[in-house]
Amino acid sequence: MSDLMDVIRGRRSIRRYADKPVPNELLGRLFEAARWAPSWANTQCWHFVVVRDDAVKKKIQETVSPRNPSSLALVNAPILLVVCGQLKRSGFYSDQYPTKFGDWFMYDLGLATQNLCLAAHEAGLGTVIVGLFDHEKVGEIVKLPPEHEVLVLIPLGYPDHEPSPPKRLEPEEFVHYDSF
Repeated sequence: MSDLMDVIRGRRSIRRYADKPVPNELLGRLFEAARWAPSWANTQCWHFVVVRDDAVKKKIQETVSPRNPSSLALVNAPILLVVCGQLKRSGFYSDQYPTKFGDWFMYDLGLATQNLCLAAHEAGLGTVIVGLFDHEKVGEIVKLPPEHEVLVLIPLGYPDHEPSPPKRLEPEEFVHYDSF
């Protein structure tokens, strides 16, 4: 088993993929990792649409600006995950959102997505999280039911390159004690 910090430090945004299918068993392990993410009151509001069909991936790619560096990854990766959240579950009580931030689905999906991406990296797979696209059109393409939202797209497959690590802030640049 890999050391967790090695997995965290080693994960990169992968935008180029080898032409090699991802086995269903391995994909299942990634969803198992997402399943164990924490969520508000254990609401588990996440849903994943697995897209393997090239024509569907192409339609989804058309919702992304061609200038987006991840545009080609959407169609070149063997799998495209459409990460969706069910609204009015996370942080929702008695027909209202009691906190300043309202629906917590984005936070919960972020946790599940991070678990999935780290598990993918540990298994030798690559991912990139894509957020700039026409969410409504993608929802129509994947036939998203009402009271659900598409949050991000994740191309998934075996990387054909290994990017160098990006510069990261040092902890003393973002950690504060007792006050900001």
